[in-house]
Amino acid sequence: MKVLMLGWELPPHNSGGLGVACYQLCKALARDGADIDFVLPYKADHDAPFMKVTSVRPEGVIEVERLAGTYDSHKYVFKDGTEQMVDVFGQQQLFEQAVDEYVQQLDEPFDVIHAHDWLTFRGALRAKERTGLPLIIHLHSIERDRAGGNAGNPLVREIEATAMLIADQIVAVSQHTKDMIVKDYDIPADKIEVVHNSIDKSALDPLDDENAYAYLSALKSQGYRIVTNIGRLTLQKNLPNLLYAAKEVIERAPKTIFLIVGSGEQLFELLDLVGRLGIGKNVIFTGFQRGKQWRDAYAIADLFVMPSISEPFGLTALEAIAYGTPVLMSKQSGVAEVVRNSLKVNFWDVHEMANQITAVVQNDSLRDELHANALHEYAHLDWQTSSKKLFGVYDRHAYPGVTV
Repeated sequence: MKVLMLGWELPPHNSGGLGVACYQLCKALARDGADIDFVLPYKADHDAPFMKVTSVRPEGVIEVERLAGTYDSHKYVFKDGTEQMVDVFGQQQLFEQAVDEYVQQLDEPFDVIHAHDWLTFRGALRAKERTGLPLIIHLHSIERDRAGGNAGNPLVREIEATAMLIADQIVAVSQHTKDMIVKDYDIPADKIEVVHNSIDKSALDPLDDENAYAYLSALKSQGYRIVTNIGRLTLQKNLPNLLYAAKEVIERAPKTIFLIVGSGEQLFELLDLVGRLGIGKNVIFTGFQRGKQWRDAYAIADLFVMPSISEPFGLTALEAIAYGTPVLMSKQSGVAEVVRNSLKVNFWDVHEMANQITAVVQNDSLRDELHANALHEYAHLDWQTSSKKLFGVYDRHAYPGVTV
């Protein structure tokens, strides 16, 4: 099965879970026999020997430079020496042009086109028009997720709606996401296949004996408990409600520290809120972390909280379980469909969120039992199950009428 796959990021040049999910899913697909050409709008080194990674640029562009995050403006350098800052919508237009030029030059035919999230959909639609190949679009989130339950950007919604109508098949990362697609875009449910995300256990580096957060380790030896959140500081992730809950928790359990790991446009808003709530000595912001600091932020915690307004899947919950920490997740998340042994709360219910956090930080036996039960479910998760479901999708559209 030859797959022309369009993506917007891959590790280590990723700003969130989308790149990680794409990488791990492709690794599983390749293990099952897929021949993948993963097409990106920028050039960088990626350790992905299981697939071909192709950087495409429109004719006349010699370099694309990321100046900030994956979804921020990029600098395009042209052959004549001119430079141009291009926003995310402009990048999609240039990516569409570059993909169109690329598929016209291909020597070998592909079986399917597989595109991840709205940023690649314009390029994917152009590739489908040019080649006539079946198009599978993969929704890791929709605009209502990213807008925190609001309608969001109408331009993004238009791109999503157009792609969903024209695509041969839609893949959603959870039933939660599928239900939102049906509701928001009036897409027939039988056009949408649920393929849950998972986790590549072999890709997780082990912990070592000394935690990077020595200050927090010292506090824990004095009876403090740690509550961690890892993710982008954006509206979708619902950090304000977590901080309102934190105030209630700290009033009942003063020896509780909240560790907030990540970066995003809400940082200064959240810092201001911490000050107004008077909980500054109990809240630590670390900024974006990778490697040991990232792993140890999970490991140091007594509870990981994912309070998202809408979380299509929620890979961080699985990462927390992997590194020894039980999870409190919002009921509005896809990962809740595959991990039932966790605490769950409606994202808007600040008081119940505070109650459940307090129960864990005041009861080590509850903490340990929650993690032991979640770990049992985690042990049965793998990307190969997802890969096999996707191969079924590929086969139905690449070889219609053939029973595989």
